[in-house]
Amino acid sequence: MDAATAPLRYAVVGAGARSESYLRAIVGPHRADAELRAIGDVNPGRVDHFRALARSLGGDPAGFAPDALEGVIREHDIDRVIVSSPDDTHAELVDRALRAGADVIVEKPLTIDADGAERIAAAVADTGRSVTATFNYRYSPRNSALAELLRSGEIGDVTSVHFEWMLDTVHGADYFRRWHRLKRRSGGLLVHKAAHHFDLVNWWLDDAPTRVYASGGLRFYGAANAAGRGLPPRPARGSVGPASDDPFVLDMRTVPGLAALYLDNETHDGYVRDLDVFSADMDIEDNLSLVVDYARGPGMTYSLNAHSPWEGYAVSVNGTRGRAELTVVERASVSSPAVVDPSYSDLRSGNAARTEGERLVVQRHWDEARVVDIPDGRGDHGGGDERMMSDLLSRRPEADPLGRRAGLVDGLRAIAVGIAGNESLATGLPVVLADAGIALAEHQGAAR
Repeated sequence: MDAATAPLRYAVVGAGARSESYLRAIVGPHRADAELRAIGDVNPGRVDHFRALARSLGGDPAGFAPDALEGVIREHDIDRVIVSSPDDTHAELVDRALRAGADVIVEKPLTIDADGAERIAAAVADTGRSVTATFNYRYSPRNSALAELLRSGEIGDVTSVHFEWMLDTVHGADYFRRWHRLKRRSGGLLVHKAAHHFDLVNWWLDDAPTRVYASGGLRFYGAANAAGRGLPPRPARGSVGPASDDPFVLDMRTVPGLAALYLDNETHDGYVRDLDVFSADMDIEDNLSLVVDYARGPGMTYSLNAHSPWEGYAVSVNGTRGRAELTVVERASVSSPAVVDPSYSDLRSGNAARTEGERLVVQRHWDEARVVDIPDGRGDHGGGDERMMSDLLSRRPEADPLGRRAGLVDGLRAIAVGIAGNESLATGLPVVLADAGIALAEHQGAAR
């Protein structure tokens, strides 16, 4: 087998729940083009968990600690490193992997602050190697359909976008149980979660954000809000002590997958996955609103709510010839227990008032509205995961006129909005992205 057809050799660093998608894709349907050589994490128990899973599927990756990344790249002749570790570790791991001679695929967000953005951009420029950001929502047929509609010119030049995202009281609450609840680890929801959303708008418009004004706060979760609503004393976490019927308590003992990955491996590093969402030690916001200006003239208003009774999003795009509206209900209601992230579930719920599904409507000036057909999007993340894996892992990916594969500049532009938003929250003032120190300039090597 020659080099052009031999499988590319991969290492995964970060053995959390998200890494399972990459493991299954590499060891499973894409094994002709990809080989998983190694998986690493600070927690050796989680490494062993995923090594056992890989062996059950026919793979046999080595395990390693992140400190050994450079040695693993050399020893196993790694072509690509997949970084799926906590957000605050991305910049260091991406930098090290590039300088050790591997290309990088990095889970969103690219990193959490301007220093990390500069570090990654410098490593790309110095090495000439590539960074791919994994924005799987680009690959979801419903979002691709909106991209095709906008690029067709049917509604003319875009003048404004309104984007509303609702996280429900299962999925939204989960960010307040984990390391994501600390802004120094995740950048807050404006960076960790909304990078997906900002990337979609950047991609839909094929434009760059230039100025951000943000407002928001922690208004539902946290100890002060619980006390203000008169909630009784709460358990510090959900997987110890007696079982609870409180819908905000996550008991991993009742969720075998989470128990095997996290609860059974706490002794290795002390990471606790099930903290109370109404405890005091969190500093991220659960309600956020933004106004964003774009280089070619459009503006966006954006809102995120992390305690909605249902989950989904609504996008309205106004143009010089009409308007397009995309409405998505990912989970119509929640009950306890429920799947933590509806993006990973085929479970369907709802009633006559709200049913899960998606709808894209376009209406030109002086015309009747019409519904735009959306291809079948079943699968994780609205069908985006499978399509993204095929694009990223295939040695011969299909032609993609929509340009869904996201590079370094795309990753930078997505986090730029959230980083500038965090600065605006701190100062109360609008932030120009150049003033925020975001590495948006497409200097030598940065656009790879």
